[in-house]
Amino acid sequence: MTGAAGAVSAVETRLRELGLSLPAVASPVAVYVPAVITGNLVHTSGQLPFVDGVLPATGKVGAEVGAEDAASYAAVCAVNALAAVKAQIGDLDRVVRVVKVVGYVASDPSFTGQPAVINGASELLGNVFGSAGSHARSAVGVAVLPLDAPVEIEMIVEFA
Repeated sequence: MTGAAGAVSAVETRLRELGLSLPAVASPVAVYVPAVITGNLVHTSGQLPFVDGVLPATGKVGAEVGAEDAASYAAVCAVNALAAVKAQIGDLDRVVRVVKVVGYVASDPSFTGQPAVINGASELLGNVFGSAGSHARSAVGVAVLPLDAPVEIEMIVEFA
């Protein structure tokens, strides 16, 4: 838990074990906020795969971006969404469960592997939260995403 001075949450410890850390919350690219709370749910806005403020790739999955790379970018999106959740609730150990993930994949017209791409986010959430990371999900192919990003993830998280 992060209640004691210098202590690190169990969730952030698991992230570190996976070689990851929470970034600063990405600044919105339009008129919205990164996340909002209603009741005991945090709804994140769509999160792009920014790494140090930069998109690691642009373009359509199945053309300019390979499906495996896109799956790793979906995991980055999920970490960015977790940063937005933490900014709202203060401690990721308060997460009771990941309720829903919606993944958008900027897809070449012939690409049909959207579910496998969004598995990158789902697998990461399972690795971080265990059974509390199991969630309902949609994986949607779209023509284009903001800033020509290959993937975007939004999620709903329940907290106590």
